[in-house]
Amino acid sequence: MTHTIDQRHFKDLGKMDPEDVCRRAQCGYDRDGGCYSLTVWGEEYKIYPAQSRIVRLWDGRDDMNILFALFIVQYLLTARDIPVIGEWVSEKDLPDGAAFFRGPHAIPTHLIAKRYGDSPGEFCERCELLHGTALDLADEAYSFRIAPRIPVAVLLWEGDDEFPAESKVLFDRTIGEHLALDVIFGLAVEICAKVADCAVGEKMESKGR
Repeated sequence: MTHTIDQRHFKDLGKMDPEDVCRRAQCGYDRDGGCYSLTVWGEEYKIYPAQSRIVRLWDGRDDMNILFALFIVQYLLTARDIPVIGEWVSEKDLPDGAAFFRGPHAIPTHLIAKRYGDSPGEFCERCELLHGTALDLADEAYSFRIAPRIPVAVLLWEGDDEFPAESKVLFDRTIGEHLALDVIFGLAVEICAKVADCAVGEKMESKGR
């Protein structure tokens, strides 16, 4: 198992009322199997609190990275029963976001800019492959429904002789009601890596390389 999440998160989930979790997170629950079912970025996952295990339904594997696995568990733990409001904001617009999302917590959007700054068409192809919906923002932009209550948008500005390519990840303003900042950061790392089609560990790559 690639992910190694603190067992307390699964224990806390196991103590919760499944009906409440399903209402808040808009997920399903199999009482016989003792597992939740949740659609995340278009794929179905089974979450087994008693086994401390998360499994992709289509291949039965549990080899996701720890940041993505933590997002899945924390979403079930902390999602609130509130609607998406359709207002896109940056991570620094979230409460305490300007202080948190800096230094080691800077979202690695440079991965996307470096990969697609000279090839926006490939960016579009990748986003469409990931079931994104085109938005009328930046030079190119797509929205994704990561979880039932967690929409995100990825924006790209093409580079030119005067300005380097740039990318941003935007969130529905309500994301701060559902997730702690460190979980949002982990999700954003996964988003950047997946859109850039690279390993999560490459987020540590220098912007200048």
